[in-house]
Amino acid sequence: MIDDLKDPKEIEIFLTDFFDEAELEKYVKRISIAYWLKKGRDSENIKRNLLATSKEITEAEKSLKKGGVRLALKKIEAEEWANVWSEKIKKFKK
Repeated sequence: MIDDLKDPKEIEIFLTDFFDEAELEKYVKRISIAYWLKKGRDSENIKRNLLATSKEITEAEKSLKKGGVRLALKKIEAEEWANVWSEKIKKFKK
């Protein structure tokens, strides 16, 4: 079913309708913590900036071993890389 969603807007509509606000916030926070851990941020920095608990950080650390989480982070990093290069290319076109 998720594969049939055609664009980011449809995915956003699905996620916000399917999950309640607390569930969605938990999901976003969990992937954010995992992302920052992968980028090398320390636990204290994550606690301060994401208002994360030690338990949430420990859970995110464990999740970094899971294939699905690694795949999601890889997709996030690919998008990040594409955005950086898009901006660099736009500067050359001016």
